[in-house]
Amino acid sequence: MTTTTPSPTPSTSKAPFRVGLSADLRPPAGSDLPTSWGDIGLDALVAAGAELTFLDPDDGVLTAAHVDGYDAVLFAAPGITAETVSGANPPRHLARFGVGVDAVDVEACTRAGVAVTITPDGARRAVATAALTLTLSVLQNVAAKDAVVRHGDWSGRLSLMGRGLTGLTVMTIGLGNVAGELFGLLAPFGTTNLAFDPHRPPHTLGDLDVSLVDLEDGLRRADVVVVTAALTPETHHLLDADRLALLPRGAVVVNVARGPIVETDALVEALRSGHLGGAGLDVFEVEPLPADHPLTSLPRVVLTPHAIAWTDEMARSNGDSCVRALLAVREGRTPDFLADRSVVVRAPR
Repeated sequence: MTTTTPSPTPSTSKAPFRVGLSADLRPPAGSDLPTSWGDIGLDALVAAGAELTFLDPDDGVLTAAHVDGYDAVLFAAPGITAETVSGANPPRHLARFGVGVDAVDVEACTRAGVAVTITPDGARRAVATAALTLTLSVLQNVAAKDAVVRHGDWSGRLSLMGRGLTGLTVMTIGLGNVAGELFGLLAPFGTTNLAFDPHRPPHTLGDLDVSLVDLEDGLRRADVVVVTAALTPETHHLLDADRLALLPRGAVVVNVARGPIVETDALVEALRSGHLGGAGLDVFEVEPLPADHPLTSLPRVVLTPHAIAWTDEMARSNGDSCVRALLAVREGRTPDFLADRSVVVRAPR
């Protein structure tokens, strides 16, 4: 294990707070970056007296051997299972550098008295910007136009006419932080905004310029559908063949949430038939997407490797959110953005 070298002088007012960092956060060999994501605000932890250590490499899942004895663990890529928190001395807190918990057994963590936090405040603007980027890229046929320039034949460019976003009807699946931020970014385009979210009461909309709709009714009206919901048993294949068929001809589907919310085979067929006008996908049912997958050869489809929102802005915002949560737990306070709000944060050892 390698311990980070702190830049500020640590505070000595409290006992050391041992924080493990998952191995995927370790910077490349020879790099002067503090983590693989760059500066994610860890200096604030060091200044508060935390001892930071990179965990040993994992096989995609953290084990009890990785995390036992730490006060907290900050992790990004690896999964968390019941075995992770089954040791004699599990951490009090697992801080996810990100939002999704589909690879985290939150119930097992709660049973073990381990708090799990996520970073919806950190991901909000970056993912909303990514959704808008994909939407515009598909509507304006950016991938095909880029290919024309690279191949040197501009003769057919008139056939690559795009579609403007102004005045279109945009519907989100889910109306959380990301969707709310997206609708703010859409304001200059004068879009009609719809959202399907059975868990969002109308009285909580505040100043959001959006109407809550029934799923099927919204799909019949939407020119663009943006998936921002969490993956749950209820949202798995929520956009299947029957629901994709409800969309107006030429509609566009954008997914920046989780791949299995959209039924891939049904999406491919709707694109092949010409019923859909395009798709922008950052997530897939199987990742990495096979290079010979039908999606890779379809026109008006923009694909990114579950990384379109990965920017310095997102890295620092997610890191700051994690650090705030870690410091709250260290001080015996309940952190924001608990994955399970019923968990009781254990007192310091």
